[in-house]
Amino acid sequence: MEWIGDAVTGQGVTEQRFDVFCEERRVPGILWMPEAAREVNALALLGHGGGLDKRADYILGTARRLVRRHGISAIAIDGPGHGERRSTAGDLAPENSEAEFQKAWSPADATDKMVEDWKAALDAIQSEKGEGPVGYFGLSMGTMMGVPLIASEPRVQAAVLGLMGVWGPNRERLSSDSPNVQCPVRFLAQWDDEVVPRETALELFDRLGTKQKSLHAHPGKHVQVPAEEMRAIPDFLAAHLR
Repeated sequence: MEWIGDAVTGQGVTEQRFDVFCEERRVPGILWMPEAAREVNALALLGHGGGLDKRADYILGTARRLVRRHGISAIAIDGPGHGERRSTAGDLAPENSEAEFQKAWSPADATDKMVEDWKAALDAIQSEKGEGPVGYFGLSMGTMMGVPLIASEPRVQAAVLGLMGVWGPNRERLSSDSPNVQCPVRFLAQWDDEVVPRETALELFDRLGTKQKSLHAHPGKHVQVPAEEMRAIPDFLAAHLR
């Protein structure tokens, strides 16, 4: 693990860039901790959506709310083909972002590598900053990454998922792995989602193996999750990680 640059502290939150290395892959990430903390007492893994990165606005907002309101640390990493892992770093053209997305998820082992990247980041942070209960939050592509990770990672004790169904480039893994998700789950769905077909989202929710799951559905398109629903995410995680 390598810490990148100096930590930046403001309004009670310390933010620190890091890289972890998994096989031959560099995985860029960010750690957010309470300003005075030296160790992590609980940790949330934050998975960003497609075409975004570890510093997406809602990822930053969730991380800072976790730290300030609940004293829970958080990390986010760039998914495959996203953020600093794009081959065309700095190119924000939507058509090129879509091409990077397809390229990142096309290999047969893409999901396995993504799970390995997340586990490498979690291992590194726990080794450096201490262990504690772990939660996961990820919508859309964050759920594409999250379901396979949670299914194979007993350290994750609660999760917020959604805006995804048994659909997309790793639909077979989402279908086969979802019954192995056994932690409490809050699942978000947009009833008028123009990206992910509603019936596939309901199927994914139904297939989740946990008995402690709730479905929160709202009118609106893919990116129109109500603000109050987003603000409730840190509270749900905190209730299960304390």
